[in-house]
Amino acid sequence: MSDLDKHITISKNVNTENDLDFSFIRKKGLEYIEKLSDNLWTDYNTHDPGITILEMLSYAISDLGLRINLPIENLLAPENNSAPNIDKQFFTATEILSSKPVNELDYRKLFIDIKDVKNCWLKPYEKTVYVDCKKDKLSYDRNTLETNTSNFNLQGLYSIVVDLEEDISDIRIKNVKKEIRTKYHANRNLCEDLINIKEVDIHPISVCAKVEVLPEVDEEKVHAKVLDAIDNYFSPSLTFYSLKQMQDKGYTTNEIFEGPLLSNGFLDSKELKASALRSEIRLSDIMKLVMEIKGVNKIIEISINDCNNPDDETDKWLICVEPGKKPARCGDSAYSYYKGVLPLNMNQTIVDKYREKFKKEAIEKQENAKIGKEIQFPSGKYLNTSETTTIQNDFPNTYGINRAGLPSRSTAERKSQAKQLKAYLLFFDQILATYFAHLEKVKDVLSIDNQLKTTYFTQAVKDIKEFEELVSKYPSQNPEKLTKQLLSKLDHPIQRKNKFLDHLIARFAEKFSDYAFLMKELYGDYADQAILHSKENFLKDYQITSKQRGSAFNYSNQLKPDLWNTNNVAGIQKRIARLAGMKNFKRRNLSNSFVEIYDLLDSDNKKVYRWRIKNIENKIILSATENYSTPGKAKTELNLAIVKIIETSPETVKKAFINKVEDEDEIGNFEIQISETGKYSFDIINLDTPHSSTKRIIARQFLYYNSQEKLKDAILEIIKFMTSDFTEEGMFLLEHILLRPDVTETNEPLNYYMPICTDNCESCEPVDPYSFSITVVLPGWTYRFADPDFRDFMEELIRKEIPAHILARICWVGNPRNEVDDEENDLYNFEKAWKKFLFSKTKNRQAQNNKWLENLIEKLNKLNSIYPSGRLIDCNDEEDSLEGKIILGSTYIGNL
Repeated sequence: MSDLDKHITISKNVNTENDLDFSFIRKKGLEYIEKLSDNLWTDYNTHDPGITILEMLSYAISDLGLRINLPIENLLAPENNSAPNIDKQFFTATEILSSKPVNELDYRKLFIDIKDVKNCWLKPYEKTVYVDCKKDKLSYDRNTLETNTSNFNLQGLYSIVVDLEEDISDIRIKNVKKEIRTKYHANRNLCEDLINIKEVDIHPISVCAKVEVLPEVDEEKVHAKVLDAIDNYFSPSLTFYSLKQMQDKGYTTNEIFEGPLLSNGFLDSKELKASALRSEIRLSDIMKLVMEIKGVNKIIEISINDCNNPDDETDKWLICVEPGKKPARCGDSAYSYYKGVLPLNMNQTIVDKYREKFKKEAIEKQENAKIGKEIQFPSGKYLNTSETTTIQNDFPNTYGINRAGLPSRSTAERKSQAKQLKAYLLFFDQILATYFAHLEKVKDVLSIDNQLKTTYFTQAVKDIKEFEELVSKYPSQNPEKLTKQLLSKLDHPIQRKNKFLDHLIARFAEKFSDYAFLMKELYGDYADQAILHSKENFLKDYQITSKQRGSAFNYSNQLKPDLWNTNNVAGIQKRIARLAGMKNFKRRNLSNSFVEIYDLLDSDNKKVYRWRIKNIENKIILSATENYSTPGKAKTELNLAIVKIIETSPETVKKAFINKVEDEDEIGNFEIQISETGKYSFDIINLDTPHSSTKRIIARQFLYYNSQEKLKDAILEIIKFMTSDFTEEGMFLLEHILLRPDVTETNEPLNYYMPICTDNCESCEPVDPYSFSITVVLPGWTYRFADPDFRDFMEELIRKEIPAHILARICWVGNPRNEVDDEENDLYNFEKAWKKFLFSKTKNRQAQNNKWLENLIEKLNKLNSIYPSGRLIDCNDEEDSLEGKIILGSTYIGNL
């Protein structure tokens, strides 16, 4: 075999269990001893004190190994009911393995789960759009265009063909169709839409048979089974199974929970595929089914015929079914039964009762499928894995270090030697106690909602006689203080928590490495904290963002609050927001900003700019301290102030206010100001600039506080606001298929279609502006979104995360309101048009409000990406930096 054919694999089972093997641990210990001291120590017999110590440590390590290898449910079990149990720390199978519908089978399962739906099928809805290659125009009607035309079919539109149970009322049929439509829109795929729902048409077929039954059987019961068998052959009934039944069929857990979660149990995908509309009916199949029924002796005579064409004399062994229709028995069918040579008279009432009985039995049998759909977590038992004691009490009495101690007549030297050994062993005792303490904290450290202040843990060593004579200042009753005293220099909680979350994220085959690198570049010291929040939010929402990653938003029959200022957005939008660390993915007015950049006239009567930030209550909480010549320079200083605020940790502020603060004290990037009247306020400062520089103070809060406590609260509040609430980031995701004119009409005006570029139908592919196309609109002025490297990351992320068959146009748009006139603000005008379109679209099915459709298309077409200005580097100036320069291969000049 060549090297190219060899596969390199990583074994899943890397557990050697050597930590449970006392002999192995002892042997390894001896090997280390020999390497370190073979020139001083040669007696390795069991009576040697050093070997005794090794054996005691080996037993302790094997005890730790045994606890590590306890069932995971025991390690994660809470000490009391107030702590989260294992089922609160993990996603259930129904939560994490199921998904929104993706393919046709998924949608069929979703709709068959509705009461009175026997079967259903998704069919592509065909709609041709004609293209005027000269004038770049589109139309559903070829006659409205010039002769030089091309055409394409809209993709992603569907009709649902439904097979309903027999004998249901017209009102129920209407309600079932409404329920199907509601379920579809709640589970709609990105860039897809539903056009209509119709009942399956019938292709009538007659079956005539003479059947001989056994003398002892109930002929009405046999006939009922024959009718059911033929009907099920024409249109197979689907069975819901319980979890246990699916497991008995040999399906894996992943296969069982694949697709949408159903109310009535699980459907077998193989059976579902086999229940497609039949294209032909074979007489041989029917004969086989009848002969398999218990009580049938033989078929005397049997035939099938097409009721639509009864005089057709072609092959009677096979009847072709019209495409898209369901075969069904027609009234021309006839059946005769015999016992021997005696003909039998059927009581049709009894036959109907048998068929009703069989139907009820099938329904009752499937009721059990609804029960027990969840895989139960194993119940863990709390075992207090941190409980440990000193190894010293296990030594023989001759060592004088266990509870028995030394005899009272022992010499001072002997007592000193015993204390020296106890102190030496205390080192190992403390390490073991620390390991056991960590094992107890596994369930907290690996929790998504990790509220621990430290990530290292220890506990006091217990049960050592005369312990106080060995160590001083040992807080045995205060584990937190002991941990800080012993391990604080090792502990970097934010970085370690990030590593723990990386471990959890990797279990979902996800990563944050590129994002983390960019955040370091943008936010410096604060980056680790911001990355930690992003990872926590990503994991908390993972059930949603993974299950809905290909789903669209629900636009049908929604109230206005569910269309604007809402979380009712596409699943991929939620996922991208979490992967990019965006705090808010709601559909909302992005042009409305907490930030206001305004102009004024300075003392020289020149227009200058300042900025201020308002909170949720629209109160000014931070202001600029100088004038800026351009809005861009004001925005740069504003972003610097925000970064400096979030770089300061709340812990730093709380610690500083333990003692009285003085005028001009620096707390992180805050500088305290105390007025002559004793009022308190603060500035935001840039510690990288000298005290004498006017650039040192970059922002100021023009509010004053009567006490240091209120000042502390104000500083903590502005840090919390900037880290949690303040955001100018967001996105709009617009599916072009929703902008199509009414497909049930033909003569829609040409100005209601999206603009295209065809270049005489010779290039500019794809010509189709609707099918599987989206526009992603992002505010281009925000701190991160204005950074070219972060834009690269976002565009790559968007294109990587959207389904592979969907084409994205990405626009970094405009300015917040009040920076430019509303008439010239592309983002503001797009928001208004998108909002009005959604409010009109939600109550219509195929019809469009053409006024708002045309308005939205116009505003969408006017969107232009904005890019940071740049200039060429001066090759003759050695001090010229690369900041703000145009660099080959790294500078945007536009985005198609």
